[in-house]
Amino acid sequence: MIRRFLLVLIVLLTSLSVVRAQNTDDTKLVQFSGVVVTSDSLQPIPFTSLMIKNTFRGTISDYYGFFSFVAKMGDTIEFSALGYKRATFVIPDTLTDQRCSMIQILKQDTILLKEVVIFPWPTKEQFKEAFIQLHVPDDDLTRAEKNLDPDKLAFIGSTMAMDGSLNFKNYVDQQSTRLYYAGQLPPNNLLNPVAWAKFIQMWQNGAFKKKDTKYKKDN
Repeated sequence: MIRRFLLVLIVLLTSLSVVRAQNTDDTKLVQFSGVVVTSDSLQPIPFTSLMIKNTFRGTISDYYGFFSFVAKMGDTIEFSALGYKRATFVIPDTLTDQRCSMIQILKQDTILLKEVVIFPWPTKEQFKEAFIQLHVPDDDLTRAEKNLDPDKLAFIGSTMAMDGSLNFKNYVDQQSTRLYYAGQLPPNNLLNPVAWAKFIQMWQNGAFKKKDTKYKKDN
């Protein structure tokens, strides 16, 4: 009987101590919220990582830099974001309310990366050998004629995309043509005998075949 009484007494005392510990821990819990901004322009920093030091608990701020999660009084909160210096904040243990809000400012951090040099050859010896064996014509006129070949320039121009000015000019030309033939049918070159005669003559002369073979030889 005495042993059973002592066992029941120990269980009651243990449960009371656990309840008291839980009550004291609950009183230290606070709703920690705020916003993370930059130091120069006070712009919000999205997706900032917030971690309670020496724990695996924390959260991430939203797109507008706002955060809110449950922490304890006396916890050290670490703020970290890519491109900014880390910062810490200790939640005061003298709060009378179970809420704590703040505005955390992060300073920009400059990250210097090492220089990366890319070579077209793995070693200097291979570069030296390729440079010595490179055949460059001595005649300036030959190099100019090769670079300014009309067929090659026409092929490059046909495959090159138009920029903003060319797109604008094309649109204006289309509008001008549309206004010029307003109220009437535009001419159709499929029914133009002169155009057909020129096309047949160029085909017989092999103009199209010469362009293709010449470009293939150059490449």
